[in-house]
Amino acid sequence: MLNIPIIRINGEDEYKFLDKLRQNNNDINANVESIVSEIIKNVRENGDSAISEYTKKFDKVNLQNFEILPEKIYEAYNRSNIKDQLTRAAKNITQFHEKQRQNGFMMTKEKGVILGQKVLPIEKVGVYVPGGTAAYPSSVLMNVLPAKVAGVENIIMVTPPNAQGVVNDDILAAAYISGIKKVYSIGGAQAIAGLAYGTNQLPKVDKIVGPGNIYVATAKKMLFGTVDIDMIAGPSEILIIADEHADAAYISADMISQAEHDILASSTLICFCEKQAQKVIEMLEKQLEKLPRKDIILQSLNKNAAIFLCDEINKAIEFSNFIAPEHLEIMMQNPFDYLDKIKNAGSIFLGYYTPEPLGDYFAGPNHVLPTSGTARFFSPLSVDAFVKKSSYIYYTKDALNDAKDDIIDIAHMENLDGHANAVKIRFE
Repeated sequence: MLNIPIIRINGEDEYKFLDKLRQNNNDINANVESIVSEIIKNVRENGDSAISEYTKKFDKVNLQNFEILPEKIYEAYNRSNIKDQLTRAAKNITQFHEKQRQNGFMMTKEKGVILGQKVLPIEKVGVYVPGGTAAYPSSVLMNVLPAKVAGVENIIMVTPPNAQGVVNDDILAAAYISGIKKVYSIGGAQAIAGLAYGTNQLPKVDKIVGPGNIYVATAKKMLFGTVDIDMIAGPSEILIIADEHADAAYISADMISQAEHDILASSTLICFCEKQAQKVIEMLEKQLEKLPRKDIILQSLNKNAAIFLCDEINKAIEFSNFIAPEHLEIMMQNPFDYLDKIKNAGSIFLGYYTPEPLGDYFAGPNHVLPTSGTARFFSPLSVDAFVKKSSYIYYTKDALNDAKDDIIDIAHMENLDGHANAVKIRFE
């Protein structure tokens, strides 16, 4: 039985609901941190043997050699029933991310001064792809292709095996389509630690990207600094702003598309009439009956869903900007009229025929998005995540002479006489 609250936006009740929602989904699990800390320590000290031990313990598979040979990847590609679909999606994703490429620059100033910036790809990137009981080939495409566009030459993918010790064909097909040469059949926090520190079998990487369960996310968080990471992802979320013309069946289907991720996912709606809100709830109950993940969806909706009633669009957008949702759908007749007013959102879906799964799988923009309100200051995964920048400076003697007094004065103010001397000595 569905029990979704309908909350009128009045400047108080809606924020109480959000506080409760964020508290539910952001509770720190100290037990998980303790387990992950021990796994990281063991892998750092014992390398491959520790990874094998944890693979046997958690995945029920006895593996000594982790790498999947290139011919096995190709065989899996040939077996995949969705390789053509994945290839078309990969083309869209690559085209979009190619627009994000950055170029370095050089500028010249008086007296021969040259300043500039180089944009360089990160050398080694590790990509974590969930596996085992579930298969997400779209995660391969979304995490690997921006790195390829950025020019990363060494991309190492890890993904856990199933109970038979096999990696899903469609995941390997996506790896083949993406041009991945190195795939290792390991998962969990132990795989993250192996990538961070390196082992006899696993190369040490500079950055780790990709989604995972709470143990994977905790390992990434704890190893940040040893390696760079993409972001700490929370539960998936969607906010829909719908006008009176939006079809309740479409709205409910899109809310369900998030709720089926897991019981912590949140699906919220802002609409402008209670009759429409009730119709959406009616359609949710109707559609639920047809879906195999009904129990998960029901728990998610009852725990984390809400419908907010609003009396005008600007107030709805203000509330949306406060929420800063991972996915924002603007199901309105003229959605582009409101695009400039959206300040905080991971990915924005415009109109009645742009459902969120279009972004998850096919359109081209990345589906690795900031969650839990972090769209206020984080961005989607992009080519930018896989490059680093170096600045460079060239001064002639005449140019340094013009600047020397300012540099010396600032250095003395900061009591750094050695800094001042490094300039003065060149003119003595």
